[in-house]
Amino acid sequence: MDALLSSTTFPLKRTLYSPSSDQPPQFIRTKISTIRPKKSSQCMQKRVFSHNLALRISANAQSAPSAEASTSSSIPSEMKGWSYGEYGGVDVLKFESNVAVPQLKEDQVLIKVVAAALNPVDFKRRLGKFQATDSPLPTVPGYDVAGVVVKVGSQVKDLKEGDEVYGDINEKALDGPRQFGSLAEYTAVEEKLLALKPKNLDFVQAAGLPLAIETAYEGLERAGFSAGKSILVLGGAGGVGSLVIQLAKHVFGASKIAATASTPKLDFIKSLGVDLAIDYTKENFEDLAEKFDVVYDSVGQCDRAVKAVKEGGSVVVLTGAVTPPGFRFVVTSDGEMLKKLNPFLESGKVKPLVDPKGPFPFDKVKEAFSYLETGRATGKVVIYPIP
Repeated sequence: MDALLSSTTFPLKRTLYSPSSDQPPQFIRTKISTIRPKKSSQCMQKRVFSHNLALRISANAQSAPSAEASTSSSIPSEMKGWSYGEYGGVDVLKFESNVAVPQLKEDQVLIKVVAAALNPVDFKRRLGKFQATDSPLPTVPGYDVAGVVVKVGSQVKDLKEGDEVYGDINEKALDGPRQFGSLAEYTAVEEKLLALKPKNLDFVQAAGLPLAIETAYEGLERAGFSAGKSILVLGGAGGVGSLVIQLAKHVFGASKIAATASTPKLDFIKSLGVDLAIDYTKENFEDLAEKFDVVYDSVGQCDRAVKAVKEGGSVVVLTGAVTPPGFRFVVTSDGEMLKKLNPFLESGKVKPLVDPKGPFPFDKVKEAFSYLETGRATGKVVIYPIP
């Protein structure tokens, strides 16, 4: 055990994970490009280009990232990934080239990761804030994933090889999250935590959604939010806040939406559907004469948030100290919730928001963490491409 805790390379391979057993060759009938033996470099270039061309579907003007899937017979035994063997700042993160590909449980699928996203819980966990309930070190970080199913467990019912999926791979964010996260070439995930990727979204957009949109939706549900009610969102330009605004408007039917943001981001939150944009650098939202049915605090200002809620209303708190009637909750990952929200994503009513500084390439994970920790990100910080 001492050896396991002091290293992040070979113990990770030998102790934490064992390679998948050999499987007979299988071939995926999909539209994505598959890995095939080289005949000639010119032939391969033509073949990959033609397959990738069919995947150029995006919800915006940019071309969508495409994916190369492995068949179950071509899955390697080792892969590249990021890990940390001790708690601390970004410098504890180490790039590993010989992490063992995880072995599947019966209810899991193996995903070839195309894109992953970072969340505040990732760096708080790395800093050691959840040691009491964390999994043992070393840890491969990452909650959010978007990728392609390359192998399925014996009890998997609906997903199959070749399916493009997305999800938050930790059912409980803080209660024993898995050691093996999404910042690696492959990750194993329970089928119940995943949904098919919305058809109009690319992998980068999809990767930024799961934990944030599940948090936004579950918080609104727990607050008893419903059609005709008003809401104030603190941190409206953030990954969760931007989705709270959109869900409140298009899914729950809010009568009025107010949100806080810095001066440069006011127009941005208005574009999401905000009726009252509050510049927190110039105004105190708690001094408004108007009060709200729900205040959704994604930034840790509950002591002020409770002054802006109507009597009998609810204050949802994601971080920081809780002042009554505020309440805190920790999201539960749920593939069924994603499936329920997919129509709103595919219709374009609810849009994923990727920070314009990204996506960050796989070798810039430390830089991505450092940027997220500044608190200045707009939307989600996404890692792509992953080799």
